[in-house]
Amino acid sequence: MIGPDTWIRRELHRKPHLKIIGSYWFLFAYCIGASLLVRLIAPALPALVWLSFSGVILAAILISWGAEAAQFVVSQGLAIAIIALLQVVPEFMVEATVAWQGETNLMLANVTGSNRLLMGVGWALVFLTADIYNRIKTGRGIPYIELRRETFIQVLMLMTSSGYFLVILAHGRLDILDGLVLGIMFAGYMILLKKLPEEDAEHRDDLLAMPRYLASIAKRREQLLKLVGLFAIGGLTMWAMAEPFLASMKSVAAVMGVTTFVFVQWWAPFLSEFPETVTAFYWARSVRLAPMALVNLISSKVSQWTLLVAMIPAVYAISMGRAEGIVLTGHQREEVLLSLMMMLYGGITLLKLRFTRLNAISLFGLWVVQFLYSERSSSSNSASTGATFV
Repeated sequence: MIGPDTWIRRELHRKPHLKIIGSYWFLFAYCIGASLLVRLIAPALPALVWLSFSGVILAAILISWGAEAAQFVVSQGLAIAIIALLQVVPEFMVEATVAWQGETNLMLANVTGSNRLLMGVGWALVFLTADIYNRIKTGRGIPYIELRRETFIQVLMLMTSSGYFLVILAHGRLDILDGLVLGIMFAGYMILLKKLPEEDAEHRDDLLAMPRYLASIAKRREQLLKLVGLFAIGGLTMWAMAEPFLASMKSVAAVMGVTTFVFVQWWAPFLSEFPETVTAFYWARSVRLAPMALVNLISSKVSQWTLLVAMIPAVYAISMGRAEGIVLTGHQREEVLLSLMMMLYGGITLLKLRFTRLNAISLFGLWVVQFLYSERSSSSNSASTGATFV
């Protein structure tokens, strides 16, 4: 049996296969080329949908490769938190646009919808994916996904940030001070993750070809440059594709007669959550990496529920030219409360650091009930104002 030290020395001196290097640079070139075409040429709608959709998928894959390798350089939690932050760029774009335009009735719609979608559908599908792939490989399912002890930091931050929204609901408004508190929470969260140790070197053997190559690069400078390149190109592609992709889908929604609120709360999150979904399901195929998939979605929720919400009153105040808080309507308070209850339940289920089949079924059931309620409530609310895309 080859010992960890022997394997590491052999891996560090092994020349990477040309296909690995070629794939690395091909995906780089495709993401950059697709981003430039979408941003500079503005192609017809079918080409726009294809380029933006494929660009988002490949960018998510690049970021996931970088995260798998980066956990051997920094802590796994910090690596995942960074990619989760890059993955929520589309949501930042949607909420920033809404806040800048001063559409107070639509603020928090994307946040509440995407949070419930990530938890109710995303968490459940991660378990389902891991369960199905394990059945294919071994002939038996899995009773739960075992989370690492370090995940308690993400769970604690999820519940702490959720708890602060009780304060926001109590005074019925979202202002600059609330944004400052949530921003400080996010900064403290990243500092805590930075203090965690990196992954053990012998676990590199469990990685797929590309991340294993990146994790095994002997020269630290070369390794850091390639990892930063993955994150940078992936993040820039997400940013470049976010607005065109949502605009193209917005056109499709207009043709179908979908109301503004329903689109912002449910259609837009479904599309903007795609990067997290691709990365999470890519990891969930392996039982060992399934906890990373779940932590990725938890980190995305923390980023949305802290930094994303903190950005909304700041952008709104700048657009208005004065430090003015956002008064929450009755409908918005209902949506926040529904999201808050679901998040607190999800956080409680993870305190035991196990995500079971029953937890997955329960969360999916809660999402279905809330989705049906919100859709009916949103439709009646929009019908009274006649708000649709034009």
